[in-house]
Amino acid sequence: MKAKPQSSIFPQHLAALRKQRTLTQQALAERIGVHVVQLRRYESGSSQPTLEVIRRMAVALGVSADLLLFAKDERGPDDELELQFEAVSRLDPEEKKVIRSLLDSMILRHEAKRWSGTG
Repeated sequence: MKAKPQSSIFPQHLAALRKQRTLTQQALAERIGVHVVQLRRYESGSSQPTLEVIRRMAVALGVSADLLLFAKDERGPDDELELQFEAVSRLDPEEKKVIRSLLDSMILRHEAKRWSGTG
């Protein structure tokens, strides 16, 4: 499944999150230290914020920057893996170390196959 380009996702996510938090454009602009006109440009997609402004937006909205920037299916594990990763997070440190080692090995094996043209 092909994700939308970031330029069309970011403005939608920003506006939706602002509205979910019942913030006006003026209130969010003040929280992140930009003029309200600039915030309107971000929400319309006619301007892109700097990394620092994205960071301030994420803090002001109480979300990760990933949530602002990426479509749901564009980043992170699928639902099944997410449940497994949550279960792994509850294991003791030694068990986590074994699982990380296994994952690293499988990823390296996959990448080696891709690069050699056999996978």
